[in-house]
Amino acid sequence: MVRDRDATRRGKPVTMKLISAGETAANTNNASVEIGEDLSRIGEMAKKYGVTLRTLRFYEDKGLLNPQRDGSTRLYTRRDKARLKLILLGRKVGFSLRDVKQMMDLYDPTGSNTKQLRLALDKSEKQLARLQKQRALIDDAINELSGSMSAVRQMLTERSAPQASVAS
Repeated sequence: MVRDRDATRRGKPVTMKLISAGETAANTNNASVEIGEDLSRIGEMAKKYGVTLRTLRFYEDKGLLNPQRDGSTRLYTRRDKARLKLILLGRKVGFSLRDVKQMMDLYDPTGSNTKQLRLALDKSEKQLARLQKQRALIDDAINELSGSMSAVRQMLTERSAPQASVAS
């Protein structure tokens, strides 16, 4: 017996339909067997790419990934895997998800993708400049901290030397 849960939510009467075990088996779409090893389930994707299930669902909600569905099971294609790699690379180098989506959405498998490449290069140049500025600020902070630590070590050395001679 199958219930129409959406009908219940919409305030419509629930319709029920009896389905035999044979029909159920026939209606089950085992896409991974039909297509081969190209499809991955959400858990496999999460494990392989070191992300959480929640992250994958979030990327789907934001339109960055579009897995196929087999009932409630998400099945990720080679395209989704490539897109996830690009998302993770973009996040690693500091791009926002909006930037990543904007660049990926310009991809046209039949075109030259010059617009996409120009946008990616422009955004990359700007991000590289930001990262280099951050590096300079971090280098300055490291130098300041190292200098302070050296001064503190020197003070400790000076203050512990007299105590050692007093204790003898």
